Amino acid sequence: MIQTILVPQGAEHRAVCRGLRGIADPPTVLPTPAGAAIAPYLRSLQTAGCLVKGQRVLMMGLCGGLIAKLEIGDAVLYGESLAATPHTCDRDLTIHLQSLLSVPIVQGVTSDRVISTVHDKQQLAIQFSADVVDMESVAVLAILNAIGVSTAVLRVVSDDCHHNIPNLSNAFNAEGSLQPVALAIAMLRHPIAATHLIRGSLHGLKSLQELTQRLFTF
Repeated sequence: MIQTILVPQGAEHRAVCRGLRGIADPPTVLPTPAGAAIAPYLRSLQTAGCLVKGQRVLMMGLCGGLIAKLEIGDAVLYGESLAATPHTCDRDLTIHLQSLLSVPIVQGVTSDRVISTVHDKQQLAIQFSADVVDMESVAVLAILNAIGVSTAVLRVVSDDCHHNIPNLSNAFNAEGSLQPVALAIAMLRHPIAATHLIRGSLHGLKSLQELTQRLFTF
């Protein structure tokens, strides 16, 4: 069903790979950079022949919840992802995944930065009527839809709308990699928010691993 999984590099990629352990004939898992750096990465995959028309691709990873009914650890499928221009997920593939996993189909929005405050989460939810936020899905859908790749987005909430997290905008370099020193500084500046981030991330990663295992054992 799914030939290729795209998942942000680092902890999210490792969680998905753990979920695929012991799975016969697993899909190819490609670790992607975070944020805007994903676009040139996907174009390089297209040039290398790794993304072709008719392929079925699943984007996985964590996301931030923007509405009260979504809690940390909840899994969601995107119907579409919004930014300046909305981009739609493959309807048939998304509905098929929903039939297997029984998770809600939501409205996603892509941000060019980490949304860290409760106020900014509320504003984003109102502006776009969005349920969740991430930093990659619009670019993924824009590029893969143009190629003719059938694409679905499946993510796990790791940050809810009730708490602040540290401002991580400076923690990613231009290549979309998380910088440990910058991350540590951001966490030290906001210790309470950092606690929420750590707890939410650990719960979200565990749920992402379990979700991957459940999907590919059907």
